[in-house]
Amino acid sequence: MTNKKRHSSNDRREDNDSRQLPKKVTIVATGTAKKAVIATAVGNSMEWFDFGIYSYLAVTIGRVFFPELSGPTQLVYSFATFAIAFLVRPIGGFVFGRLGDRLGRKRILVITLIMMALATLSMGLIPGYRTIGAAAPILLLLARLVQGFSTGGEYSGAMTFIAESTPDSKRGTFASGLEVGTLIGYIGGSGIVTLLSFLLGEAKMLDWGWRLPFLIAAPLGAIGFYLREHMEETPAFKAVKQTWEIQKRRPVSIRFLLAYYWRALLIGMLVVFFYNVVDYTVLTYMPAHLSSVLGYDDTSGLLLLLLVMIIMIPIVLAMGRLGDRIGVKRVIQGGLTGLILLTLPAFGLIGSGHPWAVFAGLLILAGLLASFQGTMPSLLPSLYYTSVRYSALSITYNVSVSLFGGTTPLIVAQLIRMTGNALVPAYYLIGACLIGIVIITFFVKETAGKPLRGSVPAVENNDEACDVRSADRPLWWQPERKALECRMNEREEEK
Repeated sequence: MTNKKRHSSNDRREDNDSRQLPKKVTIVATGTAKKAVIATAVGNSMEWFDFGIYSYLAVTIGRVFFPELSGPTQLVYSFATFAIAFLVRPIGGFVFGRLGDRLGRKRILVITLIMMALATLSMGLIPGYRTIGAAAPILLLLARLVQGFSTGGEYSGAMTFIAESTPDSKRGTFASGLEVGTLIGYIGGSGIVTLLSFLLGEAKMLDWGWRLPFLIAAPLGAIGFYLREHMEETPAFKAVKQTWEIQKRRPVSIRFLLAYYWRALLIGMLVVFFYNVVDYTVLTYMPAHLSSVLGYDDTSGLLLLLLVMIIMIPIVLAMGRLGDRIGVKRVIQGGLTGLILLTLPAFGLIGSGHPWAVFAGLLILAGLLASFQGTMPSLLPSLYYTSVRYSALSITYNVSVSLFGGTTPLIVAQLIRMTGNALVPAYYLIGACLIGIVIITFFVKETAGKPLRGSVPAVENNDEACDVRSADRPLWWQPERKALECRMNEREEEK
């Protein structure tokens, strides 16, 4: 039996079983959902802890590992080392995504966390260029490649885990906690760098102080490992495992995904495109923009961004709740419209040189970014069926991040160097948001409060379960699933 036929047979079995699904309901205890959010958010904070460290130390890292270069060119090389690790993210995403759909979400999230912690720790132990020469940037690059490979399965797995472990009516509320972990990790990394820069000064930071933030990865990794080891597997994956006898089937292949889920993959990539262009511009590139392009001193610029990120935390949580109430599409559309209209004025404020104006400009961009952070962790997993969710989301997210997210700081820095125009980041953001508003409006279905594709309704208690059973409505995704099955049958008949 061919791989496609095996998958097609499995898909028909899921569809046949799903015709009885309206009578079935998954009850998700609130305590279990909260544990899932905390455990996944801690691991995600580890990823962004490293991003925060690297972004805020980009200038210093350039001096340590590329001392023969100077100015904007040195910064470009520093960000190139940051960006090149994103090339292996799709590979890591596909490897861990397949394993996650076969072995379970929990096991893979434990593995990715350990790899991230060890890679981050090793970066703090690498000697500088003046000590071991060209071997220094090579070792730095290898550490970044390990980070990129592991993070390929981290964020997509975390989104999948939370989405499958929470009730439908509060998916956005709980999933927004994942991005709170992102901000806490970034605040922790950037805050430590800011504090050390203030206490040690430029000379000591360049000599040895830059290593200290990377060494903190070891205890953080140990905490995250403990929390993830005590997680329960998601109810949605357990159901698929029982129905499909998952141990007897082959893992999902790229060929299979491209053949039958290409439209969902493309939509997901475009959604991740605009999300990450905004995310990486505001949180990753902006520290270097303030210091290297606009000439602000390192400590003042870092402190302003740190305060902005702290303010973002309640906004992200509020956006997650708002998405559950009015729909995630409306929240995202509002954020995109705001960025299209306000990005240029915000960059005007940032470039004014007045501290309060700079702070206001950064807050405008960050507040609008929060509308995505509060809703994307619940929206993206809903694009795919449970049986292929981890694999499809890992490919979608990591290919798009590699092409457009992690490269954003490098592209923007290079364009500014070529044009001398400090407003290049603003134009880049606006262009991405114009594409985003078309995709969200015309190609993404509203799934707030609805079951995930391929899953039964998930509720908080027996009363809600009784309401769902008594309503006896067909699952919203069944017609879509039947159309997919027809395409699979047609392809088999063509053979």
